[in-house]
Amino acid sequence: CQAGVDVEDMTRGEVWLHACCTLSFDVCVATPMVFMLRPYSSPSQWVAAEEYDLSPSLPVAEFTDGFGNLCQRVVAPVGDFQVHTEVTVRITGEPAASTAAGFVDVSKLPHDTLGFLLPSRYCESDRFGEMATEIVAGHPPGYAQVVAITDWIRSSICNTPLSSTYPVSAVEVNQRGEGVCRDLAHIGIALCRAICIPARMVVGYLLGLKPMDTHAWFEAFIGGRWHTFDPTQPGTGGIRIAIARGRDAADVALYNQYGPLLLPNEMSVTVSQLERPESG
Repeated sequence: CQAGVDVEDMTRGEVWLHACCTLSFDVCVATPMVFMLRPYSSPSQWVAAEEYDLSPSLPVAEFTDGFGNLCQRVVAPVGDFQVHTEVTVRITGEPAASTAAGFVDVSKLPHDTLGFLLPSRYCESDRFGEMATEIVAGHPPGYAQVVAITDWIRSSICNTPLSSTYPVSAVEVNQRGEGVCRDLAHIGIALCRAICIPARMVVGYLLGLKPMDTHAWFEAFIGGRWHTFDPTQPGTGGIRIAIARGRDAADVALYNQYGPLLLPNEMSVTVSQLERPESG
Protein backbone atom coordinates (compact mmCIF):
# COMPACT_ATOMS: atom_id res chain seq x y z
CA CYS A 1 0.00 0.00 0.00
CA GLN A 2 1.51 3.28 -1.10
CA ALA A 3 0.56 6.83 -0.31
CA GLY A 4 -3.04 8.00 -0.44
CA VAL A 5 -4.30 11.56 -0.70
CA ASP A 6 -2.96 13.56 2.22
CA VAL A 7 -5.30 15.81 4.15
CA GLU A 8 -3.66 17.32 7.21
CA ASP A 9 -6.79 18.85 8.74
CA MET A 10 -10.19 17.49 7.79
CA THR A 11 -11.84 20.16 9.94
CA ARG A 12 -11.39 22.55 6.99
CA GLY A 13 -14.47 21.08 5.33
CA GLU A 14 -16.34 17.94 4.41
CA VAL A 15 -15.38 15.55 1.62
CA TRP A 16 -17.67 13.15 -0.22
CA LEU A 17 -16.37 9.70 -1.22
CA HIS A 18 -17.84 6.91 -3.31
CA ALA A 19 -16.44 3.41 -2.78
CA CYS A 20 -17.19 0.10 -4.51
CA CYS A 21 -16.10 -3.41 -3.58
CA THR A 22 -16.79 -6.61 -5.52
CA LEU A 23 -15.94 -10.13 -4.38
CA SER A 24 -16.46 -13.13 -6.69
CA PHE A 25 -16.31 -16.77 -5.59
CA ASP A 26 -16.53 -20.20 -7.20
CA VAL A 27 -18.29 -22.17 -4.48
CA CYS A 28 -17.85 -25.97 -4.49
CA VAL A 29 -20.12 -26.72 -1.52
CA ALA A 30 -22.80 -24.58 0.16
CA THR A 31 -20.80 -22.47 2.61
CA PRO A 32 -21.93 -20.40 5.61
CA MET A 33 -20.27 -16.96 5.43
CA VAL A 34 -20.27 -13.72 7.42
CA PHE A 35 -19.38 -10.55 5.54
CA MET A 36 -18.36 -7.23 7.04
CA LEU A 37 -18.77 -4.83 4.12
CA ARG A 38 -21.16 -2.11 5.35
CA PRO A 39 -19.64 1.03 6.87
CA TYR A 40 -21.70 2.59 9.65
CA SER A 41 -22.33 6.25 10.36
CA SER A 42 -20.32 7.98 13.08
CA PRO A 43 -19.42 11.56 14.03
CA SER A 44 -16.63 11.52 11.41
CA GLN A 45 -18.53 9.82 8.56
CA TRP A 46 -22.13 9.85 7.39
CA VAL A 47 -23.31 7.00 5.17
CA ALA A 48 -25.61 8.88 2.79
CA ALA A 49 -26.38 6.08 0.31
CA GLU A 50 -25.46 2.46 -0.26
CA GLU A 51 -26.12 -0.61 -2.37
CA TYR A 52 -25.55 -4.22 -1.37
CA ASP A 53 -26.16 -6.80 -4.08
CA LEU A 54 -25.78 -10.57 -3.98
CA SER A 55 -25.74 -12.65 -7.15
CA PRO A 56 -27.60 -14.93 -7.09
CA SER A 57 -30.01 -13.21 -4.69
CA LEU A 58 -30.41 -15.04 -1.39
CA PRO A 59 -31.58 -14.41 2.20
CA VAL A 60 -29.32 -12.28 4.42
CA ALA A 61 -29.43 -11.97 8.20
CA GLU A 62 -27.66 -8.88 9.56
CA PHE A 63 -26.42 -8.43 13.10
CA THR A 64 -24.14 -6.06 14.99
CA ASP A 65 -21.09 -7.64 16.62
CA GLY A 66 -19.59 -6.78 19.99
CA PHE A 67 -17.57 -3.91 18.50
CA GLY A 68 -20.52 -2.25 16.75
CA ASN A 69 -19.65 -3.55 13.27
CA LEU A 70 -22.43 -4.46 10.82
CA CYS A 71 -22.21 -8.13 9.81
CA GLN A 72 -24.11 -9.91 7.03
CA ARG A 73 -24.73 -13.64 7.40
CA VAL A 74 -25.45 -15.80 4.36
CA VAL A 75 -25.06 -19.34 3.04
CA ALA A 76 -23.20 -19.07 -0.27
CA PRO A 77 -24.73 -21.44 -2.86
CA VAL A 78 -22.78 -23.81 -5.08
CA GLY A 79 -21.52 -22.16 -8.25
CA ASP A 80 -20.64 -18.58 -9.11
CA PHE A 81 -21.37 -16.24 -6.21
CA GLN A 82 -20.72 -12.50 -6.15
CA VAL A 83 -21.07 -9.75 -3.55
CA HIS A 84 -21.08 -6.14 -4.76
CA THR A 85 -21.29 -3.10 -2.51
CA GLU A 86 -21.33 0.62 -3.19
CA VAL A 87 -21.39 3.40 -0.63
CA THR A 88 -21.48 7.18 -0.70
CA VAL A 89 -20.10 8.75 2.46
CA ARG A 90 -19.69 12.28 3.73
CA ILE A 91 -16.38 12.53 5.55
CA THR A 92 -15.99 15.28 8.12
CA GLY A 93 -12.91 13.70 9.67
CA GLU A 94 -11.70 13.70 13.22
CA PRO A 95 -10.46 16.92 14.83
CA ALA A 96 -6.93 17.93 13.95
CA ALA A 97 -4.34 15.83 15.79
CA SER A 98 -2.92 17.54 18.84
CA THR A 99 0.58 16.84 20.04
CA ALA A 100 -0.68 17.88 23.47
CA ALA A 101 -3.02 14.87 23.66
CA GLY A 102 -1.82 13.21 26.81
CA PHE A 103 -1.65 9.73 28.23
CA VAL A 104 -4.83 8.70 30.06
CA ASP A 105 -4.14 6.81 33.25
CA VAL A 106 -5.65 3.34 33.16
CA SER A 107 -7.71 4.10 36.26
CA LYS A 108 -9.43 6.91 34.33
CA LEU A 109 -9.98 5.16 30.99
CA PRO A 110 -13.58 4.65 29.79
CA HIS A 111 -14.79 1.12 30.43
CA ASP A 112 -15.15 0.34 26.72
CA THR A 113 -11.46 0.99 26.05
CA LEU A 114 -10.08 -1.48 28.58
CA GLY A 115 -10.37 -4.50 26.28
CA PHE A 116 -8.03 -2.74 23.85
CA LEU A 117 -5.22 -2.89 26.42
CA LEU A 118 -5.06 -6.69 26.46
CA PRO A 119 -2.98 -9.02 24.28
CA SER A 120 -5.00 -10.50 21.40
CA ARG A 121 -4.49 -13.18 18.79
CA TYR A 122 -2.33 -11.09 16.43
CA CYS A 123 -1.17 -8.39 18.86
CA GLU A 124 0.92 -10.04 21.56
CA SER A 125 1.48 -6.87 23.58
CA ASP A 126 2.81 -8.88 26.52
CA ARG A 127 5.86 -9.67 24.37
CA PHE A 128 6.74 -6.05 23.58
CA GLY A 129 7.12 -4.30 26.94
CA GLU A 130 10.88 -3.76 26.85
CA MET A 131 10.96 -2.93 23.15
CA ALA A 132 8.12 -0.41 23.41
CA THR A 133 9.77 1.29 26.37
CA GLU A 134 12.98 1.71 24.37
CA ILE A 135 11.16 3.12 21.34
CA VAL A 136 9.28 5.80 23.30
CA ALA A 137 12.14 6.73 25.65
CA GLY A 138 12.45 10.49 25.98
CA HIS A 139 9.01 11.24 24.53
CA PRO A 140 6.21 12.78 26.63
CA PRO A 141 3.49 10.27 27.55
CA GLY A 142 0.61 10.14 25.10
CA TYR A 143 0.47 11.39 21.52
CA ALA A 144 4.24 11.83 21.16
CA GLN A 145 4.79 8.21 22.18
CA VAL A 146 2.40 6.89 19.53
CA VAL A 147 4.07 9.11 16.92
CA ALA A 148 7.43 7.63 17.97
CA ILE A 149 6.01 4.11 17.58
CA THR A 150 4.58 4.93 14.15
CA ASP A 151 7.86 6.51 13.01
CA TRP A 152 9.79 3.49 14.25
CA ILE A 153 7.56 1.16 12.21
CA ARG A 154 8.04 3.28 9.08
CA SER A 155 11.81 3.15 9.44
CA SER A 156 12.16 -0.44 10.65
CA ILE A 157 9.40 -2.51 9.00
CA CYS A 158 9.11 -2.50 5.21
CA ASN A 159 5.60 -1.96 3.88
CA THR A 160 5.51 -4.60 1.13
CA PRO A 161 2.20 -5.21 -0.69
CA LEU A 162 1.37 -8.90 -1.24
CA SER A 163 4.13 -10.00 1.17
CA SER A 164 1.59 -11.94 3.24
CA THR A 165 -1.68 -13.46 2.11
CA TYR A 166 -2.87 -14.28 5.64
CA PRO A 167 -2.77 -12.28 8.90
CA VAL A 168 0.69 -12.07 10.48
CA SER A 169 1.09 -11.40 14.20
CA ALA A 170 3.10 -8.54 15.64
CA VAL A 171 5.85 -10.92 16.76
CA GLU A 172 6.08 -12.45 13.28
CA VAL A 173 6.15 -9.14 11.43
CA ASN A 174 8.87 -7.89 13.77
CA GLN A 175 10.94 -10.97 12.95
CA ARG A 176 10.30 -10.71 9.19
CA GLY A 177 10.93 -6.98 8.99
CA GLU A 178 8.18 -6.55 6.39
CA GLY A 179 4.46 -6.90 5.95
CA VAL A 180 1.29 -5.47 4.47
CA CYS A 181 -0.78 -2.66 6.00
CA ARG A 182 -2.64 -5.08 8.28
CA ASP A 183 0.63 -6.47 9.66
CA LEU A 184 2.11 -3.03 10.32
CA ALA A 185 -1.05 -2.08 12.16
CA HIS A 186 -0.67 -5.20 14.32
CA ILE A 187 2.77 -4.22 15.55
CA GLY A 188 1.66 -0.63 16.16
CA ILE A 189 -1.25 -1.87 18.26
CA ALA A 190 0.95 -4.29 20.24
CA LEU A 191 3.53 -1.58 21.01
CA CYS A 192 0.86 0.87 22.17
CA ARG A 193 -0.82 -1.67 24.43
CA ALA A 194 2.56 -2.61 25.87
CA ILE A 195 2.80 0.92 27.37
CA CYS A 196 -0.85 0.95 28.49
CA ILE A 197 -2.27 2.97 25.60
CA PRO A 198 -5.49 1.38 24.26
CA ALA A 199 -5.20 0.61 20.55
CA ARG A 200 -7.49 -1.03 18.01
CA MET A 201 -7.46 -2.03 14.34
CA VAL A 202 -9.54 -0.35 11.64
CA VAL A 203 -10.24 -1.61 8.13
CA GLY A 204 -11.78 0.45 5.37
CA TYR A 205 -10.97 2.49 2.29
CA LEU A 206 -8.28 5.13 1.71
CA LEU A 207 -8.63 7.60 -1.16
CA GLY A 208 -5.67 7.50 -3.54
CA LEU A 209 -4.18 4.25 -2.24
CA LYS A 210 -1.85 2.57 -4.75
CA PRO A 211 -2.40 -0.20 -5.61
CA MET A 212 -6.07 0.29 -4.71
CA ASP A 213 -7.43 -2.23 -2.23
CA THR A 214 -9.09 -2.27 1.13
CA HIS A 215 -6.78 -0.82 3.79
CA ALA A 216 -5.93 -1.26 7.46
CA TRP A 217 -4.60 1.19 10.06
CA PHE A 218 -4.86 1.61 13.82
CA GLU A 219 -6.32 4.00 16.36
CA ALA A 220 -4.90 4.86 19.78
CA PHE A 221 -6.86 6.30 22.69
CA ILE A 222 -5.06 9.39 23.99
CA GLY A 223 -6.22 12.75 25.26
CA GLY A 224 -9.72 11.41 25.86
CA ARG A 225 -10.49 10.22 22.30
CA TRP A 226 -9.38 7.87 19.53
CA HIS A 227 -6.69 9.15 17.13
CA THR A 228 -5.81 7.69 13.70
CA PHE A 229 -2.29 6.42 12.97
CA ASP A 230 -1.14 4.75 9.76
CA PRO A 231 2.45 3.46 9.51
CA THR A 232 2.07 2.97 5.74
CA GLN A 233 1.32 6.62 5.03
CA PRO A 234 3.28 9.85 5.52
CA GLY A 235 2.00 12.17 8.23
CA THR A 236 -1.40 11.78 9.86
CA GLY A 237 -3.60 12.70 6.89
CA GLY A 238 -5.61 10.69 4.41
CA ILE A 239 -9.30 10.63 3.54
CA ARG A 240 -10.75 7.38 4.86
CA ILE A 241 -13.96 5.40 5.16
CA ALA A 242 -13.91 3.11 8.18
CA ILE A 243 -15.77 -0.18 7.71
CA ALA A 244 -14.98 -2.06 10.91
CA ARG A 245 -13.01 -1.83 14.16
CA GLY A 246 -11.73 -4.53 16.49
CA ARG A 247 -8.83 -5.87 18.53
CA ASP A 248 -6.92 -7.15 15.49
CA ALA A 249 -7.46 -8.76 12.07
CA ALA A 250 -9.43 -11.64 13.58
CA ASP A 251 -12.22 -9.20 14.48
CA VAL A 252 -12.36 -7.19 11.24
CA ALA A 253 -12.09 -9.68 8.37
CA LEU A 254 -14.11 -8.57 5.35
CA TYR A 255 -15.51 -12.08 5.30
CA ASN A 256 -15.27 -15.30 7.26
CA GLN A 257 -16.22 -18.66 5.76
CA TYR A 258 -16.97 -21.87 7.64
CA GLY A 259 -16.02 -25.13 5.97
CA PRO A 260 -13.57 -25.87 3.13
CA LEU A 261 -11.22 -23.01 2.28
CA LEU A 262 -12.95 -20.51 0.00
CA LEU A 263 -10.93 -17.67 -1.52
CA PRO A 264 -12.26 -15.06 -3.94
CA ASN A 265 -11.25 -15.67 -7.54
CA GLU A 266 -11.66 -11.95 -8.18
CA MET A 267 -11.75 -8.83 -6.01
CA SER A 268 -11.97 -5.21 -7.09
CA VAL A 269 -12.03 -1.98 -5.08
CA THR A 270 -12.51 1.58 -6.29
CA VAL A 271 -12.59 4.80 -4.25
CA SER A 272 -13.26 8.21 -5.75
CA GLN A 273 -13.97 11.72 -4.55
CA LEU A 274 -17.30 13.29 -5.45
CA GLU A 275 -18.62 16.80 -5.73
CA ARG A 276 -21.16 17.52 -3.01
CA PRO A 277 -24.34 15.59 -3.97
CA GLU A 278 -27.32 17.80 -4.69
CA SER A 279 -29.94 17.76 -1.94
CA GLY A 280 -33.41 16.50 -2.62
